[in-house]
Amino acid sequence: MTRECALLLPRVCAALADPRQPGSDDTCLEKLLDWFRDLAEFDPTVKLVQDNPCLTEFIASVLALPEPSPSILSFTLRLAGILAASENRFQHLQQEKLLVRLFGRDGPLNGAVWEDASVRSGWVEGVHSMMHHQPALHFLCNGGGIDVIFTLQGDPSLFVASAASQLLVHMLTLSVESETTKPLSTKDCHWPACAQMIIKRIEDSLQSSSASHIEWSLKLLTRLFGSCRATWTEVLWLGIAKQIESFLTEETVQAQHMLANLLLNMAWSPVFCDTEGNFWALVTSALEHLTPVQAGPLAVGILRLYKCPQDVRIQALTVLLQPMDCILRAASQPLEYAGLLDESVSDPITVESLLSSKSSCASLLCQTLAHLEELLSLILLPVDLPYTSLLRSLMTILQFCNGFLSPASPLGSTISRILINCFRVQRSALDVLAALLERKRYDTLIGSLFDVLLAYLESPNTSPTVLKKTFQATAKCLVRLQELSYSNSQWQQAEKKILEDVFLVLQKRLCSPCWEVRDSSLEFLTVLIKYLRDKDEFRQSLLSSEVPRLTEDLLEDPESYVRASAVFAVGQLAFITYFDPESPVIGNQYNKENTIAKLQEILSTDPEGFPRRAVIRIFTKWLREGCTGQLEDTEQFVSRVIQTVEHDLDWEVRLGALELVEVFCIHTICELGLPKCPYAPVSSAVTSSIHQNEWLQIFCRAKLFSFLFRSLCDCDKPVGQKACKILLALRGNFYPISTLKDSQEAGDSPAGHGIAWLQRTLRQGSLAQNFPTDGGNGVDFQDPESMVLALGTIDLEELHDELNKSSDHVEKSPQSLLQDILATVGTIEENEADCY
Repeated sequence: MTRECALLLPRVCAALADPRQPGSDDTCLEKLLDWFRDLAEFDPTVKLVQDNPCLTEFIASVLALPEPSPSILSFTLRLAGILAASENRFQHLQQEKLLVRLFGRDGPLNGAVWEDASVRSGWVEGVHSMMHHQPALHFLCNGGGIDVIFTLQGDPSLFVASAASQLLVHMLTLSVESETTKPLSTKDCHWPACAQMIIKRIEDSLQSSSASHIEWSLKLLTRLFGSCRATWTEVLWLGIAKQIESFLTEETVQAQHMLANLLLNMAWSPVFCDTEGNFWALVTSALEHLTPVQAGPLAVGILRLYKCPQDVRIQALTVLLQPMDCILRAASQPLEYAGLLDESVSDPITVESLLSSKSSCASLLCQTLAHLEELLSLILLPVDLPYTSLLRSLMTILQFCNGFLSPASPLGSTISRILINCFRVQRSALDVLAALLERKRYDTLIGSLFDVLLAYLESPNTSPTVLKKTFQATAKCLVRLQELSYSNSQWQQAEKKILEDVFLVLQKRLCSPCWEVRDSSLEFLTVLIKYLRDKDEFRQSLLSSEVPRLTEDLLEDPESYVRASAVFAVGQLAFITYFDPESPVIGNQYNKENTIAKLQEILSTDPEGFPRRAVIRIFTKWLREGCTGQLEDTEQFVSRVIQTVEHDLDWEVRLGALELVEVFCIHTICELGLPKCPYAPVSSAVTSSIHQNEWLQIFCRAKLFSFLFRSLCDCDKPVGQKACKILLALRGNFYPISTLKDSQEAGDSPAGHGIAWLQRTLRQGSLAQNFPTDGGNGVDFQDPESMVLALGTIDLEELHDELNKSSDHVEKSPQSLLQDILATVGTIEENEADCY
């Protein structure tokens, strides 16, 4: 232990035990506990408590208080557990009779303070901390602690109840793995004593008539099988399997809802998933007997497994698809298309009754759709889905929800009445639809699908959230439609009509009084242009509509989110209207300079950060794709942008400007003849002084260096990190590896004094406050010679390392820790003098 800790411990303990202290801040106590935990790990021997009797004196003094503060008592319980984690320290605390007074029958268990949840939590956490050796295990088991922990599983505090269940798992595992000398069997005599006590309590609870006791034990078993993969868990399971199986068929026991998680955790364990015996038979029985709501999570969990019998996997898929099959069959009588299933696992009437009930229909469908989306998100599907029938079922659900389907069957009519305008189901169905479109081609159904989606886009009853998801699905369909139209003239005609309909709807939506609708419409347009801007039919349909004009008008929208989305849309639109030499645009309908001026005005004057960030991102995208003209034009463009942005209050805007600068540097260096990667230092053989002079002049004229050096001291670390990265990359080009070291002597040159000032200022992090605007201090940021000297002289690696330090090196410093401790124990003069 360090000398500072040794001096500090007595004062901390004395202050915490002071009965005049009403209690301490919980956050500070947590930090103090972390400090004690570090001390205990640093010195795991008994010397920690022998050489520092103040620790045991503190525990004794808290126990002697007639009414200790709950927070201090909870702290003491946890501290004692940390100290007792070492077997030697445990024995020492036992000899002092402290542990029995804290965790035994005569401790806080029987006092009024036990009513406080923080004390019960401290007791459980303290016990858990000390459970690292057999003496602690026997101490608790022999002292009645098992009964206390089992009772705490039903604690009104969910945190305490969960911690108690976790503690029992830990104790059972510790007992079996530290005290077993030979392989276990189902006979009790082979289990260690502590393990026998816990298992006996589990078995008694499972066989009791108390629903809460059964629930506690099922939760405990779920946690055990989820965390422990040892072979002895199978021995435990064989002793309780019959009882668990009976819960599936006994109507008087309401424990079925917990069985899905239990069986899933077991299925993930190699102990059970590799067996061919009773376990998978039980899973099959569960899929058959659980309600559709209860069986759904089990079914999708089973389908995610790689090791699973094929018949069980098929049964799980059948359970998952049964509600979707019922929807499809309810849509028409007789069934117009093939259903999803040939046969059901459970009685179809059960699913039909749930779907015909207003209280359960939407919930069952939303759960089923969520499981399907989860399954479709897997890279490799373990089963073959009936994709076409599934898509028909989704379309049917969407038509039920907007009232565009009039089913002939009584069940279909009931479901339709329940689902009309049900936003929850609409959102879920559209999510699954988008996932399906990512995975599978639907050439024959694409027309019908567009009819359904267009109905949603046109309907005034479509909520903004549902409309957003409809736009996303429509974009995926339009991309697919473009692929079809290449090879089929019939699809070319259909495509033209669909695009016209889409842009008519989009024109109306861009004028919506609801800002969320305008925002979603702009996002939809941006996505369409991104993926379809090279398609002639798309460009012609877009430019013959009012959409481009309305989009530019929304640059002045009163809502900042809409203005930002309009910036992105206009930025994408520019690839068609301005930058594409083959664009069908005729005449002066679109003015490039006017649009750029509008965006620059937003960048300089918009009061909100979102539109300004959007402008920077669009400008960077244009520059990256080489759309800003000749090098001279680009230089002026970049210079104007960074001069506008350098004082922006939004750090993300300033960071975006640095990304713009980085792209400009890469393009400039590549255009003047260097390799495409400017981050690799070049050799002197390929470094051309002529080219170097050109780069320097361009970068200095554009005022890049003043912007980069100012950004190094930005109050937001990501900005400084990015600026340092760019300067390091530039130095790699201006200074070949062989000559970089030689440049360190350049401080003797006429500009050296100013560079020395610059380096000192950068180290102090004060450049932003002392930045010379008129060449003061001998630094001219537009002078190529001075900038070459700065790049070669300033220790950019040191600045880079400093900028990359996390805040932990300050927060975890000794001074910071002492300040926290002072705040915990109370700022009294004695402590302050000792600490400092």
